[in-house]
Order: sequence, then structure tokens, then C-alpha cells
Amino acid sequence: MVKTPFPKLKLTVKKQEGHCYHGYKQDDEIILEDFTHPPKHFCLGLAHALFPCIYALSFGARFPFMENQRSISVTCPDGGKLEFKVEIFNQDQQIENIPKDQTYKGPRPKKMIAEVVKAKGKCTYGYKIGNKFEFTGLKCIPGFCGAAFHTMFPALFALNFGAKFFFMDNPDSIDTVTCPDKGNIVFKVTRVLKNEKKSGDHRSGDNRP
Repeated sequence: MVKTPFPKLKLTVKKQEGHCYHGYKQDDEIILEDFTHPPKHFCLGLAHALFPCIYALSFGARFPFMENQRSISVTCPDGGKLEFKVEIFNQDQQIENIPKDQTYKGPRPKKMIAEVVKAKGKCTYGYKIGNKFEFTGLKCIPGFCGAAFHTMFPALFALNFGAKFFFMDNPDSIDTVTCPDKGNIVFKVTRVLKNEKKSGDHRSGDNRP
């Protein structure tokens, strides 16, 4: 059994429309030991859609549009057959609850910078150490490597909703976002605070040499 410092999560099936191959049905509850350990035979399609959400919740993200900001809804990617409510447990093993933000009036996208901090081998996109890319919210910038964005999305999602990475010197960043193609490129993704000024080569597009 692998032990981690991350909290348990609970999934509850809130809606069911159509047949689920895994047999999940209305009101079923599934407990995840943490965001890295799904139960045996857990649906990988659901895991793919779910991961950014449980990753974000595990590092303190809040979703101000939810009745409980420390929860989020996730829809099955196979035709939307199921809708799950995701909640997280606190240290006392109780569901954490923060009431809805009554001032919320729509998306509040954060500005984030992805910087190449390690590079080796050949990168098809020509990314090099020091290259920087500016993201706003969850939008993929034109021409950016799709595989890199796929790997980076959980970090962008988490930071956009206020997550803090407690193990980093700067908890508003994470520097382990690694290219899935032989790990040739590693990015550091940082949420830019409003009182910070941009510096360096922050481009909002493909940063080829």
C-alpha cells in the first residue's frame, strides 16, 4: 500500500442516462484513497475526465459556482451517460464544505506562464530552456504542442481555481510538468498574481526559434 499526504475523495453518481459498462448507477458512491489511487477496475474513461478535478481539489482549489466550493461535477466522456459529484474529505475525515461564493458572476480566468526549465533530445516544436508561454484560464494558445497541453492541463486547471502546491518554493507554481515524448521537455507553470509584472519572453503563441 502506497501512502501519500493527499486526502480521500468521494464520487457520487447524481444522474444516469443510458447503460454504463462498469455498472455505475444513480446514487452509487465511490471512495478514492487519494487522487493517485483509483479503486480496482475503475473506469479509465472516467479517470481521464476526472483527473484534473481531483488533482485540483487535492491542492485546495475552489469552484465558486458550486453550492459547495470544495466540490465539482464531472460528466462521463462516453455520451454523458453519468454525472458525478466529486467531494473531498478533510483531516477529520468529514466532507469539506465551503458555501457558494455569492459574489460570483462568471468566469475569472487567471493568467499563467509556462516556462521550459529542462530540455534534452529533440523537440518537434523546437522548445528550448527559457521559452515562455502565456495562458489565460483554460484556453489553449494557437500552435502550442497538443501533447504538452494535454500533460499541462491538470496544472493549469488547478492553478486557475486557486490550488497551492505546498511542496514548491513558490506554491503558486509547479515545475514538474513533463513532456510525454521521452520527457524531452519539462515545464514550470506559474499563476501570475495581479500585483506581479511580466518579465522576459512571455508570448501568447507558438514559441519556435
